Amino acid sequence: MKATRRAVLAFSFGAFVAPALVKPSAAGESVIRDDLRRHFEKYGVNGTFVLLEVDDERMTLVNPRRAEERFVPASTFKIPNSVIALDTGVVRDENEIIPYGGKPQIVKAWEKDMSMREALPVSNVPVYQELARRIGLERYRIWLARLDYGNREVGSVVDRFWLDGPLKISAVEQVRFVTRLAQGKLDASARAQSIVRDILRLEETGGATIYAKTGWAQEIGWWTGWVERNGKVFAFSLNMPLAKMEDAPKRIEIGKALLSELGVL
Repeated sequence: MKATRRAVLAFSFGAFVAPALVKPSAAGESVIRDDLRRHFEKYGVNGTFVLLEVDDERMTLVNPRRAEERFVPASTFKIPNSVIALDTGVVRDENEIIPYGGKPQIVKAWEKDMSMREALPVSNVPVYQELARRIGLERYRIWLARLDYGNREVGSVVDRFWLDGPLKISAVEQVRFVTRLAQGKLDASARAQSIVRDILRLEETGGATIYAKTGWAQEIGWWTGWVERNGKVFAFSLNMPLAKMEDAPKRIEIGKALLSELGVL
């Protein structure tokens, strides 16, 4: 790769500082890898991917401009929402059955009362909307500030703000958030964080364990989480335009291809 495409930017917890050419392997630096945009271009989309090697604070960015742009979190918000629901006590634990409301849903699998353990993997929106109504806007305002989540804005509609806005978050902010969850360093109880980590466990492959959640709203698709491998944590977040349901699997396909090329999987 040419030097101009290996430009490395010093990174300081969420903000880029003046560009500097340094070794891309240096700990605590951010490496721009726009050559990896080909994984998105293969599908004709303009996406972004952020990877943080937590031990070294080394961040890799694909399409850094978009990585800093905020979008609605969609169902990736189920990650902090689960923590909040547990710590506010609106749900006893991850196995308590929560009613979905009895109305027809766009996804037939959602037409069932479920526990959080069941609802998070299938992204059951009405179940999490029930939890949101129990939590209420005032507690959300406190908790989103406490968790330092995105722009922290909840607006006036308690069961839609993560789908329609005003809540928004960037891929870089998503990575910082899930890093703290993976390490148990959120300003939340150890119990809540442990439970949410457990229900986010997606799969084990080649000695690596993937913890992750997808999201889709306003034609933006997400895949956010982390990989644990050989005692190390690699946090990641991908977002891309997503207009139709049949394209939904591309989020994970592209994300896994990037994780593989970057040596995480």
